Amino acid sequence: MRIGNLGGRAHLVRGNLAIDIAKASDGAFGPEPGDLFARWPEFLEWAVTARTDAAVPYRAEDLRAPVPRPRQVFAVGLNYAEHAAETGLRAGGVPSVFTKFADALTGPHGRITLSGPSVDWEVELVVVIAREARDVAEKDAWAYVAGLTAGQDFSDRDVQMSGTPPQFSLGKSYPGFGPTGPVLVTPDEIDLAAPIRLRCWINDELVQDGHTGQMILPVGALIERISAVCTLHPGDLLFTGTPAGVGMGRTPPRYLAAGDVVRTSIDGIGEMRHVFAAGDAG
Repeated sequence: MRIGNLGGRAHLVRGNLAIDIAKASDGAFGPEPGDLFARWPEFLEWAVTARTDAAVPYRAEDLRAPVPRPRQVFAVGLNYAEHAAETGLRAGGVPSVFTKFADALTGPHGRITLSGPSVDWEVELVVVIAREARDVAEKDAWAYVAGLTAGQDFSDRDVQMSGTPPQFSLGKSYPGFGPTGPVLVTPDEIDLAAPIRLRCWINDELVQDGHTGQMILPVGALIERISAVCTLHPGDLLFTGTPAGVGMGRTPPRYLAAGDVVRTSIDGIGEMRHVFAAGDAG
């Protein structure tokens, strides 16, 4: 199934129609999107029987972040070998894990303010955790996944690379630098045995075109490694890394400018669109 956030309320999304979950369930489930995960098995059981007479048309532009207030946001760097090579950084079998602070999260459409002259793009598959996960084996990891959504790990490279060691989390956490959407898609709707294609365009120029088969550590391995250290909670987000094609890997480097339109697409999930605006000093 596909779950969207319209006006801060959780909806089942079916084609161009949406069903308000709280209303359709007569209050059995609340309107807050993040609250669904506390009763995820019950919600899934109810959702397949949800009445469709309450479905109404919606505009894609009105969708917000599917999980607007996660408890934790994990992100993984250098999880695609070609991306690691283009940045000049070394990738290995141990994931480079950081956080994007929750204030960076935003929805799948809208305007984002540039933080400076070195803002870069990174299309990423984002995993949403369904239930508490601690010491999870890779082979069992998908049982802890509520769904998948598209994400962008926008990054201010000057801030990220300042200092020793670099400031990954700060450089990637300006307002709007963590868009997700357009919807949360449950794993049963996606062929997980096949690579999932990720693409990003800047002003209609295709700049990234990769797939999850290129990951160094797949989703299950990431969940195993992270849950061995941190407890993952229902609704937590995991940004799983980006394929090659980012701006800092180009010669000369290329970064976003005011007026640039970034379009992000993941097959089976959907598309996001963001316009960048100059900051106070832009």
